[in-house]
Amino acid sequence: MTLTSPPLPPAAIAWLAELDIHTRQQLHARGVVTAFLQLKAAGHTATRRLLFALEAAARGIHWRQLEEEDKALLLRRLSDHPPVALPPDADDRLRYMRQARDLAQQAAAEGEVPVGALVVKDGEIIGRGYNQPIGRHDPSAHAEMQALRDAAARLRNYRLDGCDLYVTLEPCPMCSGAILHARVARVIYGAADAKTGAAGSTVDLFADPRLNHHAAVFGGVEAEACAAQLSAFFRQRRQSAGED
Repeated sequence: MTLTSPPLPPAAIAWLAELDIHTRQQLHARGVVTAFLQLKAAGHTATRRLLFALEAAARGIHWRQLEEEDKALLLRRLSDHPPVALPPDADDRLRYMRQARDLAQQAAAEGEVPVGALVVKDGEIIGRGYNQPIGRHDPSAHAEMQALRDAAARLRNYRLDGCDLYVTLEPCPMCSGAILHARVARVIYGAADAKTGAAGSTVDLFADPRLNHHAAVFGGVEAEACAAQLSAFFRQRRQSAGED
């Protein structure tokens, strides 16, 4: 359902549209507190009343219908929320994710699960990788790990400050740990991973306040295309196994 005024002021609806949030479902998926902090990061005037209005919009009610307990919970979530950054430009997201998908296709051609990743700094790709645990006899050779290694070698520094990592599948706990250790600024992933995803699907390491670094995470970019690559790979593998 499209966002309306009330409960949101017209300016807030326009601001949310800049974040590609147009419906209640999109607001709920982004997270009310995250969306609120992204509005602040964009330089908009974001007051507590707007936070309450966003929660009401996500629920489909007027902000005056929120209970005091609801408001208190929102404020606690706000104080506990890790730092938030704005997402990359929409055109950049699509361009880099499509290049990551090309890397995933290379993995599939080598008989590896098709996941591709790349690291971008200041508009330049400085690291590329795709799944190679079978070919390299290395359980850590996931696409993200390969891309991080490539970027770190190029920069001659394991800390990848100011870098973005694009990957076609939600990172697992191993890769998420390496991403955080590398101080990557933003993670942009395609398909969610319900079994091992560590950016919210099973656990959310990126939102754990106990960790000393937090990367901003943006999921669902080219999600259907990324998921289709994986589905096609496993379907072909099952068919091949049946023929054998």
